[in-house]
Amino acid sequence: MTMKTHSSGPLWFEDRSAYAALFHALAEPTRLALLEHLATGEHRVRDMVDHMQLAQSTVSKHLACLRDCGLVSVRVEGRSSWFSLVDPGRLEKLVAMADELMTASHAAGSLRDHRERHEKITGQVVPEER
Repeated sequence: MTMKTHSSGPLWFEDRSAYAALFHALAEPTRLALLEHLATGEHRVRDMVDHMQLAQSTVSKHLACLRDCGLVSVRVEGRSSWFSLVDPGRLEKLVAMADELMTASHAAGSLRDHRERHEKITGQVVPEER
C-alpha cells in the first residue's frame, strides 16, 4: 500500500480496500472505545468485557475486526487471550490528526449541533461516544 500524488495533485491509493478496512474498523464507536482502553496497556478479553459492560461475544467480534486490520495483537496465555495495541504511538498520532481535521472543518461543532437538534425533536438524549 502506497500513497502517491497524482499529477493533478490529489492523493490516491494503490490498494483502496486495505484503507477501507482500516477506516471501517475506526468507524465504530465501540471499537474506538476498545482502542482507547487498550491504550492503557495489555488487557484480557474478560477485563474488557467487565470494563465495557458488553457481552463477551460483542467484545470478541470487535477485537477480531481490530486484529484483522492490524491495529491490535493477541497473546495467548493458558486459557486467556491478552490484547494490546500494535503501534500505540502511530495510533495516537492518527487520532490527533483526526481531531485537528475535525476542528479545522468544524465537524465537532456540527456533530454536537446534530445531537442537540435530535434531542429537541425527539426528547431523547443521544449519548456522546466514549
